[in-house]
This record gives sequence, structure tokens and C-alpha cells, in this order.
Amino acid sequence: MKKTYLFTAILSLLVSVSVLGQNLVANGDLETWDNATTPAGWQIIDNISQESTIVHGDTYSAAQMSQDASQKFRQDITNIIGGQEYVISYYYLDNSDMARTRIWSYWMEDGTYLDENADVLRPGDYSVENPEWQHYIVTLTAPLNANEFRFDVRTYKQDGAFGGYIYFDDFTLSGEVVVYPEPSNYPTNFLATAAGLGINLDWNESTGAQLPTGYLIMGEKTNSPSFTAPVDGTPVSNDLDWSDNKVSVNVGYGIASYVFAGLMSNEAYSFVVYPFTNSGANIDYKTDGTAPTSTATTSNVSVLNFETFETTLGNWTGYSVTGEQVWEWADYGDPPGCAKCNGYAGAAVENEDWLISPELDMEGYTNITLAFDHARNYASNEGLFVAISTDYEGGNPHDATWTYITDQFTFPDPGSWSFMNAGTANISDYASDATYIAFVYNSTNSDASTWEVDNIEVLGVMGTGIVDQSVNELSVYPNPTSDIIYLNLDNSAIFKVYSMSGMLMIENNLETGNNTISVSALPVGLYFIETKDIDGTRSVGKFTVK
Repeated sequence: MKKTYLFTAILSLLVSVSVLGQNLVANGDLETWDNATTPAGWQIIDNISQESTIVHGDTYSAAQMSQDASQKFRQDITNIIGGQEYVISYYYLDNSDMARTRIWSYWMEDGTYLDENADVLRPGDYSVENPEWQHYIVTLTAPLNANEFRFDVRTYKQDGAFGGYIYFDDFTLSGEVVVYPEPSNYPTNFLATAAGLGINLDWNESTGAQLPTGYLIMGEKTNSPSFTAPVDGTPVSNDLDWSDNKVSVNVGYGIASYVFAGLMSNEAYSFVVYPFTNSGANIDYKTDGTAPTSTATTSNVSVLNFETFETTLGNWTGYSVTGEQVWEWADYGDPPGCAKCNGYAGAAVENEDWLISPELDMEGYTNITLAFDHARNYASNEGLFVAISTDYEGGNPHDATWTYITDQFTFPDPGSWSFMNAGTANISDYASDATYIAFVYNSTNSDASTWEVDNIEVLGVMGTGIVDQSVNELSVYPNPTSDIIYLNLDNSAIFKVYSMSGMLMIENNLETGNNTISVSALPVGLYFIETKDIDGTRSVGKFTVK
């Protein structure tokens, strides 16, 4: 939780800093140099030189000259303790009209960026020329899952000019372990609410003399849970794998909500919340009394596509119409992993790039919805679109007819690096056996935003009164299974097996009568199966591989 920060406190104001504990920055005072361009202990040192005249303290500072591209000065700091309060501080001098600077730092978990505190660690504002040393200082609580901090400051050109200098000195990251007593109270109004194949958890923060550091949420896929209370001194780590029907997640104080996405349809999920103070071996859970619980049941819908971009662009495809910048995978989002497009390459560059879904067979479904999370920073929302087509056949999207449905979603305003839910649009009017969805990015020579898209979810309901009356329910057995499934068909048919993200896993021909299908190569999880016989009759079902 943010405490306070000061971005431009001038030295002459005599701002005093209470530094708690040991400084974790190696060579933070920049007094040790391997040579005239290499301060000891720093990993990235773009265009740095040792300076002995313009210094904030002691003998040396670091001078960084601006170039056409941004210049980095970086050190990764380990042994961060989640939930602990830290003071982050450094001094800089900007007295040049050909250079400007700002901090661009991150909390990290095992090298993965975390989104917390983006407003102060990665601000939108740059430094302003001043003949005096300026002081950046902020007191922050490390996210519960953080174990590293990337201390990164950067120098940029100014108004197209470069070759000027920014000076840095006296970097500090310090904190001390304070052991607090058990939280006074549980949170109130703990409520689970189903939203499609997701469940939203919300609560009112704990109150009392001792506020919590965070909350442990435990979940079970049942409406009759048997939760085991956590034990003081033994932290319960994040576990979001539902394969054993149980999960756990830690949420920091001050957030008061959490979303579980991509759950199974028409299933009951129960949750309990335990507030705690401290972390590690000092963690102290409140377990006396009755911990709040809540249960919700997901909608009875089918997943037509669910893409979290966990490690790649998944089964979505990028197509570049104009420019060299393209849609690419990036390690951001919640959970980490998203699709990202950025038309900035030293300057704003003209681009048109499409991120296009796989072919989605929507025939036979009603109440079809599209939802996604996204973040947009820099420039504006101009040139960012969501489109849908029923006649796209691959290749250049300009060869197909697209309907723009952008106005059905909410875009970030102002921009930030924090992901937000864009809302839910009903796209039932575009149901076909080959529907495509696209995210369209445009930039110009004067406007180039960064757009990040995550957690795309296309859901549909199949039932009576649907568009395609020839769709039947398919019985699959045994279910769950670990190696084979059996299907009994009245007619020969083509069959397909899809993952929850819509990826085609198996495709083959089946004969009339009993058929045995091997699924031993499929990873553990939920799958959808579809058959289409020679008369065009479609049957759908689902099964679980355990």
C-alpha cells in the first residue's frame, strides 16, 4: 500500500529521510568503480561515466548522456520480503535541455514483473530542468509475492535533442522487519458472485487496532467445503491449479477483491478468507472465531475461446499490414502473459497490425459474449479497435468484411499500465460456423500507444430454441478419464477435441457404432468434443482428463 512519495524535493528544502535498516543497493553511493565507465554492482549501465565534480555526496556520481533511444541504469536486488515496508530513494540532477529522466522500476517475483505501485515506480512524468539536485523518495510495501526489486532509472532525449547529461547519486533501498500482532478482525461482507465462467470475490476491509498485511483466500470446487485453517509461522503459497479442486491465493491489504477466471461451467465454488500480518516465519493468521465463507455457481455456458497468453500468443495470429512493429507476447497481465503491440521505435511510427482469433464455430449457440482485460499507456485510444468477421478466410484482413464493435467496450482513460476489464459485449448476431474476432492496432508518426490485451473469453449457451436445431448433446464415457473415451454413434462422423482455450487437439473420422478414442496424450484438464455426421448433425459434449 502506498504511503507517501516526493518526486521533486529540492535539496535546499532539507528534506530528511529516515533510512530503516541496511541499504540493499550494492554500491548505492557510487563510490566504487571498476573503471571510468563501470560502477561496481550495477547490471545495466548504458552510456555511463564517472563524475567527480558534480556530485551529491562523497567523491563520485554517475553521469548518463542521452541518446536517440532511452538509456538505462539498472540493478536487480534480491532478498525482498513480501509484505515488508521499504524506503526507495535516490538523487538526480537535470540541468540540460537535451536530456530528461524518470524512474522505471518494478517489484518482481522470480524475475517476473509485478503490476503493483506502477503510478510511482513508472510515472508518466519526466524530470524538469533545475540547477539543484532533486530527491526521489517513496515508502512502499512490497507486494506479498515479491522477492526482488528492479531499481531502474532512465535518461531520455528531450524535444528531439540528445547529448545532454543526467547525474545520479546515493541510491537507497532499505527496510526493517517489524513483527505485528494478529489482525484484530476478519473482513466483512465477503461475497462470491458468478460472472460467466468467472467468480468475483469482494469484501470490506478488516478494521480494528491491528490491520492486516494481507488476506489468504482458499477455494474448493464444491458447495460443501472442508477448509483447513492455516498455521501461524507457515505461509500458504499461491496455488491456482484447480486440478485437485483446491486453490489458494494471497491478496494484499487495500485491494479487497479478487477474480477467478476460466472456471468450469455450472459448478459450485466455495471460498474462505483469513487475514494475516507479517510474512515468512513471522506470518500470523487470524483463525479464532469463524472465518467468512461464500459460495457461487458458474453459469451453464460453453467456452468457445479462452486465451490467457500464458507463454505465447496461443492460437491467436498476428498480421502486419503496415510498419515493422507487430503484435508480440509480453510478460505482463494477471496472470502474467499478454498480447502487446507498440508502434514506438525511437519515435512514433506508422503501423497497422491485427491480432486475429482462430476460427470460432458459433453455430448452435445463443447469448454469445466477448470479454477481455487490457491496458493502454502513452498516446491515446485513437486507432485501437475490436472487430468481428464471418467471411475472413485467412491472410490479409482487408480482403474480408469486418464489423467494428469497439464502442461496446471500455478503454483506459487516462492510460496506465494497470489492466482493467473492458466489459462484456453480446456478439450473438455474428454467430456462424467460421467467425473471427480481431484486435486492430493503428499508430501514426505522431501518436503511438502501447496496447496490451489479456484474458480473452468467448462464451456461449447451447439449449432449446437455438439457431441450429440439429445440435445434440454428446454423451462421453468414462468421464473423467485418464486414457480413453468411448462414443456410440448412429452415423459416421468427423470428430474434434478442443482445449478450453479453443485449440484443436484431436481430429479424426469415426464409424457408425462404438468407437474407442485414445486421449492419453492430452494434459490434465477440461476438453470439449464435437461430432458432425454425414447429414450435418452436430453433437457436442465435454470430458475431463485426470
